[in-house]
Amino acid sequence: MSSREACRIVGVNYRTGKRWRNGKKQSKWNKAAPPITAVAPPCEASRFLREDERILIADRGREKATIRQIAAELGRSPSTISRELRRNAHPVSGQYRPHAAQARADARRPRPKTGKIAATPLLRQVIQDGLDLRWSPKQIVQRLRRDFPDRPELHVVHETIYQALYVQGRGELRRELTAALRTGRALRRPRRQAQQRTPRMATPMVMISERPAEAEDRAIPGHWEGDLIIGKDKKSAIGTLVERATRYVMLVHLPHGRTADQVRDALVDTVQTLPAHLWRSLTWDQGAEMSGHARFTAATDIPVYFCDPHSPWQRGSNENTNGLLRQYFPKGTDLSVHNRAHLDAVAVQLNGRPRETLGWDTPAERMAKLLAQAS
Repeated sequence: MSSREACRIVGVNYRTGKRWRNGKKQSKWNKAAPPITAVAPPCEASRFLREDERILIADRGREKATIRQIAAELGRSPSTISRELRRNAHPVSGQYRPHAAQARADARRPRPKTGKIAATPLLRQVIQDGLDLRWSPKQIVQRLRRDFPDRPELHVVHETIYQALYVQGRGELRRELTAALRTGRALRRPRRQAQQRTPRMATPMVMISERPAEAEDRAIPGHWEGDLIIGKDKKSAIGTLVERATRYVMLVHLPHGRTADQVRDALVDTVQTLPAHLWRSLTWDQGAEMSGHARFTAATDIPVYFCDPHSPWQRGSNENTNGLLRQYFPKGTDLSVHNRAHLDAVAVQLNGRPRETLGWDTPAERMAKLLAQAS
């Protein structure tokens, strides 16, 4: 973890933790202090072979024990023992000497090492030529394996190329080659640690796990799913709302953009076209366009629930409807050219399609029944 996060867990100031980790130089007011290091005793289940284990391997090898017998005594995999004998035996005589083997292993372990791309000029040139042709790293490595099947020194994985481009200090490939990648990113932004992510929502989200159980079985109408379909260059959008019980579709007009305020105001105008008893909840994904969900709820009294990350099946009806809408609004087109009247016409067509899941009723017929019952 990062130094700042470690200091937070331990409960010390970041500057104090930095002094503990890096030591302190002598100054006019302070004495020098070495870094604080904790040497942990070797545990039984170490990842790497220890010196005492290497001594046992040498002793049992002189006794003509098999690799599997040695592995069983050490509690290691036979492949670990076989790899140790192959890597760290004497390069000339082939004899296994435990202290020399330990020295070879220690010398091999320090990082950083010279990367494979930097150590192989031909590999470096082939990769640079491929990137100049705007090939992806995966395309480059697959062609290397196909064109040079008998030269393992030219075989890498695509992550090796990304590391050579992005990791500071490696200098194995020209940094300007990142412009040839499809993303065009000059830097990678790590997103593994949740505490380092910038929250999208200023107001805490209410997750779908807290949604009423009545919404799950679709028995009671009024629970909706929502999302946006995005147009060319992500500059235009149309909002989509689907009622879970009737599959009734409503399209939200967003002619001027899809900021949080614009989406909120458009949703407020849209929900006012149906009676209040048909709006019990709204389920959305974690898109930033819904960061104004608290103000939407305050204006309409409709609670908003959010799906889990990367879980589109939690809004299955809406995802299916978005696929149907691509017949009318193809990907890569400007969606701002469609006016309110056209969106209403498209919604009428979708709501007039018979659905097998509704017993071949149409969503419009099911919605009309609900409105008749309410009146």
